[in-house]
Amino acid sequence: MSDAVGNLPEISVSDLSGAIKRIVEDAFGYVRVRGEISGYRGPAGSGHVYFALKDQSAKIDAVIWKGVFGRMKTRPEEGLEVIATGKVSTFPGSSKYQLIVESLEPAGVGALLAQLEERRKRLQAEGLFDPARKQILPYLPAVIGVVTSPTGAVIRDIIHRIADRFPLHVLVWPVRVQGESSPAEVAAGIRGFNAIDGLGAIPRPDVIIVARGGGSLEDLWGFNDEAVVRAAAESGIPLVSAVGHETDTTLIDYAADLRAPTPTGAAEMIVPVRAELLAANGDLAARLAGGLRRLVERRKTELRGAVRALPSPENLLAQPRQRLDLASQRLPGGLRAGFDARRIALSRLANRLEGRSPRAELARRRGRLESVADRLANALTGRLNRASSEITRDHERLHGLTNRMLPALHRQFQRRQERLDNAAKLLKGYSYQGVLDRGFALVLDDAGHPVRTTHAVSAGMAVTVRVADGAFGAVVTGEDSAAGQSQPTAKTSPGKASSAKPAKPALQSDLFS
Repeated sequence: MSDAVGNLPEISVSDLSGAIKRIVEDAFGYVRVRGEISGYRGPAGSGHVYFALKDQSAKIDAVIWKGVFGRMKTRPEEGLEVIATGKVSTFPGSSKYQLIVESLEPAGVGALLAQLEERRKRLQAEGLFDPARKQILPYLPAVIGVVTSPTGAVIRDIIHRIADRFPLHVLVWPVRVQGESSPAEVAAGIRGFNAIDGLGAIPRPDVIIVARGGGSLEDLWGFNDEAVVRAAAESGIPLVSAVGHETDTTLIDYAADLRAPTPTGAAEMIVPVRAELLAANGDLAARLAGGLRRLVERRKTELRGAVRALPSPENLLAQPRQRLDLASQRLPGGLRAGFDARRIALSRLANRLEGRSPRAELARRRGRLESVADRLANALTGRLNRASSEITRDHERLHGLTNRMLPALHRQFQRRQERLDNAAKLLKGYSYQGVLDRGFALVLDDAGHPVRTTHAVSAGMAVTVRVADGAFGAVVTGEDSAAGQSQPTAKTSPGKASSAKPAKPALQSDLFS
């Protein structure tokens, strides 16, 4: 047995994974799997969709490629029970098998209704079905846009009913009302009508009808698509939903401005009956004409009564004519009196103006200027005299201060000189230089500190000896014949010049005692 195993050929991991992949794909091919969608999080960054199908006891991974996902009529949703059609394959990268889904369909009407209710609640929460968004339909539209199939009975019924009631301009946006491409086409039709500006050859519709005949829930499923509902809610033109029969309900009915029970009912709700309008207009015209006639007769009666109460034109003009005659008689005398009064006032103004002529004003200004010049000259003369007196007094005061300042400065200088001499004498008395001048010496260690005791030095230590006129280096030898015992003594370093005087043979007192 071991020999048989040892004789097996070696294969790579990739070869083994590829063989398993071929076996699985050949054994199953296409399958239809029913299960609940789990772990769905939407398309990945690549556009592919990954999720899992599960039931009570098992779970299988599933993937929908990007191109297939874009063509799907039923999109995966978390928790939705579906029937997935595809191929079973393996993924060598993680040693697992998966279902490559090519189509999805809800598992029964119950699943569709559950999906429809969930979508309705979500769109309602966004406010797409809010009654405040509803627009009022025009009473008599001039152009009607219809989004429906161009070959079905629906468009013929709508056009026929509009022609019977009130012939109007109808624009048809042809779409498929069933199938995978239906939702995108219907949404594009609604947005296309809204994009028309009405400035070109194609007029802009005043109202839009989205219509389709009756059918099953699956047949009408395209009008539950989220793209269709959003396009209906965003429409700037009033929109009427006429999808299916009266008992059929789709999500576009909630987003539309008005829901019609049938496509024919939509035409009846939008377009009034022309004969009824003409009859109503005729009745209103007759009532208006009768009212105007009665109003005119009443105004004539009131005018006749007012005319009888008014006086005649001769009586109205008699008093004004009399006042005009009296005024004509008084006018010449009034003109002469007015002329005389104006002449007297002009003479008075001329006299006043003469007193204020430029020559008189110039003379007055010249007199005032001369008076001011005299006062200014007198003031300047007095000011100069006072200034001269003040300068003389200030000069005398300055001379007296100068005579007093010089002796005071001389006395101050003498006091400062005496204080300086006393300080110099005191400094000289306290300075160690005076001690050195008396023959003493100052010994400094290598750090420049004074050596105060014999214990602060040792044999061979270099020191500096400072005397009155300079300093020299020395080395401590450790011998002291004068004291009769071994003590450190300083020996002059060879090779160094010294400016100190020769030591006196007599003993001198110890500087460190």
